[in-house]
Amino acid sequence: MSSLPPWRRPPRGHFPGVPAWGAPTTRSAPDPFEITPLAGIDPDWAWGGADGSGVRVCVIDSGVEGGHPLVGELDRVMSVEAGDDGALTVEPCEPTDPAGHGTACAGVIRSVAPGAELSSVRVLSRGKTGTGAALLTGLGWAIDEGFDIINLSLSTAKPDLCLALYELADRAYFRRCLLVVSAHNMPVRSFPWPFASVVSVASHDEPDPLLHYYNPSPPVEFYARGVGVRVARPGGGATRSTGNSFAAPHISGLAALILGKHRSLTPFQLKSVLYSTARNVAGNGEHADRTDRTAEIGDPCVLS
Repeated sequence: MSSLPPWRRPPRGHFPGVPAWGAPTTRSAPDPFEITPLAGIDPDWAWGGADGSGVRVCVIDSGVEGGHPLVGELDRVMSVEAGDDGALTVEPCEPTDPAGHGTACAGVIRSVAPGAELSSVRVLSRGKTGTGAALLTGLGWAIDEGFDIINLSLSTAKPDLCLALYELADRAYFRRCLLVVSAHNMPVRSFPWPFASVVSVASHDEPDPLLHYYNPSPPVEFYARGVGVRVARPGGGATRSTGNSFAAPHISGLAALILGKHRSLTPFQLKSVLYSTARNVAGNGEHADRTDRTAEIGDPCVLS
């Protein structure tokens, strides 16, 4: 039997006498696997005592500065590169970040889930912008590599990329790769954050890094800390920035805590746990005190 879980194996062949996508269960019993019953969910059940150990998180962005005090060491460092023929491939690269955006996101994840394994895929090659083709290539690679959580603090407004991104998001969902995606910082339509198969995140203005809210008014599903966030800055320093880009990695880190404690959760269940532990869902306590904060507004990270 393959060591890979069923959801990460190659597609099965057709079984004669059984309709497509079916299985001859009279001849071969389906694989047993662990499940996590969702009952009595609260923050302590969800992530109490967890640090994200054993969870693989990939930051698809402008790169990540390895060894930064707020980031630590990286597990894998990759970049989308164009060959002489123009074909795009994902290759190992140095742990650098010309723009600083990916380093900031990685530092937020590390601050929430210090035990998680962090990897980086650089798809932004022109500061905070890049091409849609690079995004599709990097995201497809990360899904095929089986990362547990993929953080996308970026989006594209090009409709012709929508279908390809939609198909990748569905592939990730069925391979149990949770895509956590920031909403655009501006009120414009972009992708892939509105997709139902991803966890979409916008900002709230409170300082608690674990505090999140469920948004009953689609398409954004959750609000997380995204105003006046202390983030890593290339060169070993730190700064404060604001943007949905920094709300998403708070949810990525929180998801890493949850998955580290409950390894058999599916993306659907993970999203349900986030919903059940949101502050404004019935039974989760009073609204936290508001804190006024000022911060530099970060530019949205976009792809053409």
